[in-house]
Amino acid sequence: MKTLNIIRLRIRKEVYMDKTRWGIIGTGKIARTFAEAIRGTEDAEFYAVASRTPEKAEKFASENGAAKAYGSYRELAEDENVDVVYIATPMASHYDDAKLCIENGRNVLCEKSLSLNASMTKEIIDFAKEKNVFFMEAMWMKCRPVYLKVLEWINSGKIGRPNFIKADFSNYIPYDKNDRLFRADRGGGALLDLGVYPLTFAHAIFGYPDEIISEAEISSDGVDINNTILLKYSDGRFVSADNGFRLQLSNNAMVSGTEGFITLGNWFHCTSEALLYDNNAQVKEKFICEPEINGYEYEIREVHECLRKGLKESALVPHEGTIEIMKIMDECRKQWGLKFPQEN
Repeated sequence: MKTLNIIRLRIRKEVYMDKTRWGIIGTGKIARTFAEAIRGTEDAEFYAVASRTPEKAEKFASENGAAKAYGSYRELAEDENVDVVYIATPMASHYDDAKLCIENGRNVLCEKSLSLNASMTKEIIDFAKEKNVFFMEAMWMKCRPVYLKVLEWINSGKIGRPNFIKADFSNYIPYDKNDRLFRADRGGGALLDLGVYPLTFAHAIFGYPDEIISEAEISSDGVDINNTILLKYSDGRFVSADNGFRLQLSNNAMVSGTEGFITLGNWFHCTSEALLYDNNAQVKEKFICEPEINGYEYEIREVHECLRKGLKESALVPHEGTIEIMKIMDECRKQWGLKFPQEN
């Protein structure tokens, strides 16, 4: 009888005397989720929040436990007590918000997608290097234990040579002309909001593709509401991804190799479980790691570790990878004839 190896991971908590003081720019849903993770992380302090109005900032600070509230982003960026800033504004604002923080010497964790295109992304990262501050795209998936276990299985040859990746991210979202997702001037569209996840997942395993083939449904507002992307490699490997707002998919992922395959269940980018199969479709290993807070604690810990070591770049979310993924998305939009107003 075959033995199923089930791994359950418990993260060891370190105790540190000094807490890393976080500032958050933006007061939307993702900012609230991140603030919850800060409050639950032992060596983190939610020090300050900034909004475009004092009223919004003060309300957010009161509800989410920040010590300070600023009515402008510049005030927070200029506060030297802030160790690192989490940027939680819409995609179209990331470029200016990140440069403002970097200019004032703040370390930065900026939400994905990092900007509207590869040129802007590289400019932000180059500016961070020039100012000698830590900078990282907030791709939380790449810091989660299940994702890292999948890479470990692949790199150790447990599925042989990986040849195919299927990863989808499509949620049914009713149209709302005021929602940032449907506004071109806010960097909306399925590609930058959802498609970045399967592309990041595939890039981490296969690297940059030799050919990109994509199609999209473009709304009257000038954003992609559905897209299909195929990445091809000269050695025969390929990636398939469907992303969008029109359909609700299961949003799972599979990596298939010569000696087996790996699956990540619904919401693959934040799943708590991965399964390793052999070529007879028999489960060989199961890896389970439930989040301790809400899943964002892992990227917070990665930032803390980098800051303690004096690093300016995370090995889990390297700068070059962030730029290359944006280049893939640039090519997709080029094929669709789609530009953001800021690019015109």
